[in-house]
Amino acid sequence: MEDLLYQFMNNFAFLILSAIGLAVIFGMMKIINLAHGEFIMLGAYIATLATKAGIPLLLSILLSVVGVGIFGLIVDRLIISRLYGRTLDSVVVTWGVSLVMQQGILILFGPSLETLSTPLGSISIGGSDYSLYRILLFVTAIVLLILLYLLFTKTTFGLHSRAAMQNAEIARSMGVNTNRIYSFTFSIGAALAGLTGALYAPTMAVSPTFGGGFLMPSFVTVIVGGANPLIGPSLSGGVLGVVSTGLDATWGTFFGRLGLLVVAILVIRIMPLGFSGLVEKLSVRKSRG
Repeated sequence: MEDLLYQFMNNFAFLILSAIGLAVIFGMMKIINLAHGEFIMLGAYIATLATKAGIPLLLSILLSVVGVGIFGLIVDRLIISRLYGRTLDSVVVTWGVSLVMQQGILILFGPSLETLSTPLGSISIGGSDYSLYRILLFVTAIVLLILLYLLFTKTTFGLHSRAAMQNAEIARSMGVNTNRIYSFTFSIGAALAGLTGALYAPTMAVSPTFGGGFLMPSFVTVIVGGANPLIGPSLSGGVLGVVSTGLDATWGTFFGRLGLLVVAILVIRIMPLGFSGLVEKLSVRKSRG
């Protein structure tokens, strides 16, 4: 039982941390960011290089968040700002950005970096050892969801963001600078991707293709969760975490990943707007009834 719970916590954290930056950008801006994996990779490189330079890991993680957030803001101002409202065009352009980033990192730093050691050690429960760092990742995912909920529901920025998401033209007519909101939102999404890369840098081999392992789970999580960047990842992360954990324990990792794709197909067929769309639809019915 402890093994299954630990595996679920590990899978849930991976899905949430992988998807949260992508969910924020897509949910608020309707931009499909195919460079999301490379933003994660950039965060891993910053954290690894900073830690190797003698900076404590926690500070290295903060540097990754700030660095990738600033990089995302620059990309938005130079490229993404011309794609607001052009969802399909954003796919092609961000794919190009991902190729440039991946090849740029390969040229600058080579095919791989020396891997960091996983901190904190392990704890023994019932004769089995469990990584404290991976348990911390689960706690971090929960805290991050709570902080994002507070940001988008309890602040002026969150109010303006939700207004721009629902109807940008009306928001602009009410004095909301939607372009500024979009720029800040893209920067937040990029910073969250950088956080993910930095957090997982001590657990995986860091290379220019580092972000590739995060891209499919993040897109599946966002598709299953739906457009709402708060409700969607929470529900889809929980459901997909259970599916992945069950299949991993029964048939192995390959079938666990395959199960995520099958669930995504079924959800798209049954609930085209994802879990968040279903929740919002039920809320409207309840308010009317």
